[in-house]
Amino acid sequence: MSVVRLAKPRPQAGFSMIEVLVALVVLAFGLLGFALLQTMSLRFSQSANYRTQATNLAYDLLDQMRANRFHAGYYSGTTGASFTPGEVVVGPAGCDRPISDDVTVAQSIARWQCQVVQTLGPTASADVEYLSDAVGGQVTIAISWGDERWNEGAADTKFETETRL
Repeated sequence: MSVVRLAKPRPQAGFSMIEVLVALVVLAFGLLGFALLQTMSLRFSQSANYRTQATNLAYDLLDQMRANRFHAGYYSGTTGASFTPGEVVVGPAGCDRPISDDVTVAQSIARWQCQVVQTLGPTASADVEYLSDAVGGQVTIAISWGDERWNEGAADTKFETETRL
């Protein structure tokens, strides 16, 4: 009598190729999502930085106007601190203050405009309105810049503040 032994099924010893491919696809989607998250975080952080810089620049001009209250009207309009994109060019020396103690309103305005363009880019512009003391010395400063460096045709971002001197 001969004994016939039946082969026992062996337990699986590894992964199949399909399981490995599915795991790689899931991992790839996870890494792509993480990369997109990092990219968006960087964009939003840069946008927040530009808004902070625009706020600081607007308040810097307001402080200049308060310090020179009798000549606050000189800061208003196109002959003052207002400018359009491309109108102000940052020179090789940057936006340094004049060395002399006698700083004119025009020099302060030119330095401020230079700082706006240097900080927010060549698409930056500003609109400064001053209503005389008869109206209470109301000042409106609006600073615009191209926030989306990756999209040249995008609408400008604008920061506007209004106060009384």
